[in-house]
Amino acid sequence: MIELMQDQSNTAAERTTLERWQTEEAAVRRRLDKNEGIIPPELAQQHDGIALLRAILDGELPPPPIGRVADYVLIDVDHGRAVFQGTPKFDYYSPIGSVHGGWIATLLDSCVACAVMSTLPGGKGFTTLEFKMNFVHKLTDRTGPVRASGYIVHAGARVATAEGRLVDAAGRLYAHCSTTCLILDSNGTAKPSP
Repeated sequence: MIELMQDQSNTAAERTTLERWQTEEAAVRRRLDKNEGIIPPELAQQHDGIALLRAILDGELPPPPIGRVADYVLIDVDHGRAVFQGTPKFDYYSPIGSVHGGWIATLLDSCVACAVMSTLPGGKGFTTLEFKMNFVHKLTDRTGPVRASGYIVHAGARVATAEGRLVDAAGRLYAHCSTTCLILDSNGTAKPSP
């Protein structure tokens, strides 16, 4: 009896989380529908990473085109943290009957890259040096919305690292990753070694 009550409360909590996630995503998508394109490079040089990401989230700057293609959006951002949300579809399936790892990797790469970006001052950029991920559960079109949350681990002058997790509304982990990024000057060059 106690187990049944716990299952029902977990299901209720999951439904509440799912409803909140769907409401938040709908609000973000309404703001993002105003813009298409990419951030002008001169604007990117003038503002720090967190300001650019918040402007995307607020609908003031265009979201990256990959989000339209893969149907996912930036949901939340703070210094050292970025969260993306998407819903797996049958269109994303691989031949083995589950969502292709490339779609999962795209969400995770976005969250960890933006976690790094959120720590950068104006005039700085980055590129990925390494991206590693682990799949721990099969993702299907019945899973429902998933969130990829990225968190900075180290933000140095030349290198930054971040980790990310992909979970559903019940908190079930589907994949996790880590990234190493090279920090660049606005002209695309890395800071020289001392």
